[in-house]
Amino acid sequence: MTYLFNDPTAFVEELIDGFTSAHRLQVQKVTGGVVRRHKPRHGQVVVVIGGGSGHYPAFGGFVGMGMAHGAALGNVFASPSAQQICQVAQAINADGGILFSFGNYAGDVLHFTQAQERLRALGFDVRSVIVTDDIASAVSAERHQRRGIAGMLPVFKAAAVAADAGKSMEEVFRIANEANSRVRTLGVAFSGCTLPGANKPLFEVAAGTMEVGMGIHGEPGLYRMKAPSADGLAQILTEKLLSEIPPMVKHSAGLRIGLMLNSLGTVKNEELFVLYRKIEQLLSEHGLIIVEPVVGEFITSFDMAGVSLTLFWLNDEMEETWLAPADTPAFHRNPRLVDDYRLDDNPSRNPIPASVQAVETEAIIAGSAESQATARLVLFMLEAARIAIGEQRDSLGSLDAVAGDGDHGIGMQRGIDAAVKAAKSALLAQAGVESLLEVAGNAWSDQAGGTSGALWGVMLRSVGSALGNKSAPSGSSVAAGIALALRNVVVLGKAQLGDKTLVDVLHPFSASLDAAVSRGLSLSEAWSIAADIAQDAGQGTRHLLPKIGRARPHAEKSLGTPDPGAISLVLILRAVEKILIEDCSC
Repeated sequence: MTYLFNDPTAFVEELIDGFTSAHRLQVQKVTGGVVRRHKPRHGQVVVVIGGGSGHYPAFGGFVGMGMAHGAALGNVFASPSAQQICQVAQAINADGGILFSFGNYAGDVLHFTQAQERLRALGFDVRSVIVTDDIASAVSAERHQRRGIAGMLPVFKAAAVAADAGKSMEEVFRIANEANSRVRTLGVAFSGCTLPGANKPLFEVAAGTMEVGMGIHGEPGLYRMKAPSADGLAQILTEKLLSEIPPMVKHSAGLRIGLMLNSLGTVKNEELFVLYRKIEQLLSEHGLIIVEPVVGEFITSFDMAGVSLTLFWLNDEMEETWLAPADTPAFHRNPRLVDDYRLDDNPSRNPIPASVQAVETEAIIAGSAESQATARLVLFMLEAARIAIGEQRDSLGSLDAVAGDGDHGIGMQRGIDAAVKAAKSALLAQAGVESLLEVAGNAWSDQAGGTSGALWGVMLRSVGSALGNKSAPSGSSVAAGIALALRNVVVLGKAQLGDKTLVDVLHPFSASLDAAVSRGLSLSEAWSIAADIAQDAGQGTRHLLPKIGRARPHAEKSLGTPDPGAISLVLILRAVEKILIEDCSC
């Protein structure tokens, strides 16, 4: 249970304020997240990490000397937006290149990829290393599909040590990828976690049992079993990880490994030490030498009771990064740091600005009278959609919790609220419909984060680009905008028809709308016909198995339950239909 919060919607902002105040000599707040208190050397590579909040010490706690240079911090269990990531990267940029590193979650991949593309367009040298250490989330042959969990820490550290040593971007990128290829993690949970403001956990575990292979966002495990003793759990974790020795490692007596024993939230250090003593014994019996193990909380999931074990298979280069000095709010390695890492007596030396200019400046383009009238109608549609999502927010969260983290309803609410607010401001500035949808889409993506935030942002912007700011829209231009939205969603999210995503609704809706408009039907008539088909398609996703995204490892659990993203899209299509019928003569 999460006990200490005020307004749940302000939780992340307030925790960042408190965190940066408590660790003011090491980190400082910037727009979008936090950065090191002191600037890196000019011309060096900087490492920017990030992810959703709710995992402290990840991600802000890993910013500081010897580790990451900056961290973009998203909402609870939701990826930071591309805008946040860009702002953090620009704040700490040292003109030597920027390396992004983050866990393999759909929302993080979408937003970090968008941020990388935006910064590259501005002339920055940007690379990304996606961490894939969780052995429970995919078979070894599909390692690229695996999630990133506690093994993110040694990867982040390896990259940052290389960057601070003045290595080139090519070398930093290579070393980070090498670290990722050598790290393996498995976790278990004895209880679910409860988000701030929620009155029940995302999932429950029966007393005396445990989930094996759960994710750090509160996703349930792959299977349940009777909870063993500490020694029994040590046996399970070590055996499964030793069956996953990286292919480049030649197993022999005397092999050296880094080790992390991590609490996911409420398992205390005393319990971890009981567990560690047996883990060390078992690994020693296999002839392995543990190098400077770390035991404690490193990547958590609010109040989840659980643990994870990470093994980092070392060579000389990786051992150097593992042992290198570090001094961050949450991770320390050797108190005597080298001169370049040492803080001086003046905490204001080389301060980072508290905010940086946005990567994109949204200039509101005044529209024609016809386009402004359409923009006003679109605002009515967004407001109707906000009501529809608000009424079903909890049920959308329940659908998402079946095989995901249960935050879809909350994320959709954050996104549509931000879109409505931005659209109102745009309308006051006499925006045409394209400009209004662009700022609404950007606001949705920025505030919602996560996969749905990125996808809804691109959908609104796509429709807007097809409508323009000059003339009144026609049925064919609206159909073209929906078709463009579908194409861009597929390109961005990689989902195809049948993957159990909102594409399974958007695809038939687009095809039906285009066909109805082509037959000469009015937009409202065509939209109603297409919305009926979309609603059937949304319910039809209950018969599909997810093939992409966070729900994929728990595919069978979702069978019989419709996809929450598909259902929320149907809700919004129906809300738009109501406005078209009541307020539009088109």
